[in-house]
Amino acid sequence: MDQLIATLKKIEKQNYRAYQQIKGSFDFTDFTLFIDYVQADPFASASRVRAFRPWSLTGLEWLKDQSAAYQVAARDFIARKFAEFAKQETSVSIALSGQTVLDSTSVIFTEEGIELRFRVNLPAEGRSALGKKAINTLTFHLPKFIRRATIEREIDRAALEYHCQIIEDQECLREQLESNNLIAFVADGSVLPRFAGNCDLPMKDAVPFIAPETLAVTLNTPNQGDIRGMGVPKGITLIVGGGFHGKSTLLTAIERSIYNHIPGDGRERIVTNQNSMKIRAEDGRCVHNLNLSNYINHLPMGKDTSDFSTQDASGSTSQAAWLQESIESGAVGLLIDEDTSATNFMIRDERMQALVSKGDEPITPLVDRIGQLRDDLDISTIVVMGGSGDYLDVANTVIQMHDYQAVDVTEKAQQVIAQHPTQRNNECETPLVTFKPRSLNRNALQTILMDGKFRVSAKGTESLRFGKEFADISALEQLESASEVNAIGWLWFQLAQLPGWSANPAKEVAQLLDGEWHKQMPAQGDLAKPRVLDVLAALNRMRKSQFKAN
Repeated sequence: MDQLIATLKKIEKQNYRAYQQIKGSFDFTDFTLFIDYVQADPFASASRVRAFRPWSLTGLEWLKDQSAAYQVAARDFIARKFAEFAKQETSVSIALSGQTVLDSTSVIFTEEGIELRFRVNLPAEGRSALGKKAINTLTFHLPKFIRRATIEREIDRAALEYHCQIIEDQECLREQLESNNLIAFVADGSVLPRFAGNCDLPMKDAVPFIAPETLAVTLNTPNQGDIRGMGVPKGITLIVGGGFHGKSTLLTAIERSIYNHIPGDGRERIVTNQNSMKIRAEDGRCVHNLNLSNYINHLPMGKDTSDFSTQDASGSTSQAAWLQESIESGAVGLLIDEDTSATNFMIRDERMQALVSKGDEPITPLVDRIGQLRDDLDISTIVVMGGSGDYLDVANTVIQMHDYQAVDVTEKAQQVIAQHPTQRNNECETPLVTFKPRSLNRNALQTILMDGKFRVSAKGTESLRFGKEFADISALEQLESASEVNAIGWLWFQLAQLPGWSANPAKEVAQLLDGEWHKQMPAQGDLAKPRVLDVLAALNRMRKSQFKAN
């Protein structure tokens, strides 16, 4: 520490680049401070700093014996406590993940101790370094935050245990979905509505969710015992109901529950199979060498759809591409809201069929393929549908939302089908065909990286910079934080280091994310483990990605 103080005193009022002299490690007796990256100027990204403290000085060594889910939650809790202690010092920040708990690198547990990873914005006056002010931050305030966040008595063991138990229980609930033939589970008492469109906090005085008796399931947890709720069965589930009654709210809660939620969020007992993908129409996106023949065929001028590429997809083409890409990446569930879907991809009614013959319509609508996805590929689908009753013919379960409460109307839907049989024709001209995954050109990724000076960075959850390219990922609604986006970029970086073509990129990414995935990543605190589905979905949206059919 004395060395750090001496250096900071020496560079007082020097050019800001003089801060580069403080890179290195510094012994603070009970912890070690590592300054890994020093910002080049006051307006650059804040400096990257780590602090390591041995278990023996924390009273938290018992965490090493807990389950993997418990440890992820404990790391998240410590990061939140560090942020709480440091909020008075605006120059210090740590990556957090809102209402969810992610496997993040902001706090790491090793065999030897706890490592905190955070950023410090080094002080300046114009372009001059304020070394003495930096001394106050780095050697007076920061050590207090580090010590308080890594000692049991300061962070409240009871609160830590409760936080971890809630997360552990969510993992246990999710593990029981498969054995109960469910794609999702929504517990009684859950609060689905959010405070506002730009706020993920639970709505005050919202109506708590209660499962309809016919769909009620009781699952067991290690910490809270039995939990009753609505099981959403595998297969095809329609969520119907009038406007403003909570259809999209239920779907949003389900799509967000691929993640675990913190206590008090209202969704901490809702779980969804993690390989469930929300898909939508996405005008203008790129598509790379994808076989869309299950959904789009005989295009004008004989354009082939078995190896289809475009830099400007229409709404229906983009949604068909997303569906096929999700299957290729390992999705077992599809989540669809008609409000954000291409109508002509979802349905073509009998009148339109009469007006425009099938020979003049290249699109096979989802309503005619969705049953095949279920029966042939075991892919479940949850669809919010308020405008077309033709989906009732293929649905296994129909849930009506009324005043934010779920009602099982599956039997009533069968009566409606009998009383009002559909007049439309099924437009499937061929069976559902399965395809091998496309290969990915890893050399192309390396070229993009080199041309862009190996830069990898996220702009929120909207965009990912990779080398010289920017991938627009704003449509990936299930991405939770910029930390996931950063990790996606660094996974691409690892792929780019390998030669030639990858015959199965989804399998390769899964291997990179297996086990202690963060050890293959830079020692940065703003990374969080993404899903394979999201890594590949983002890669499919980078315009200079290169794929080829196998």
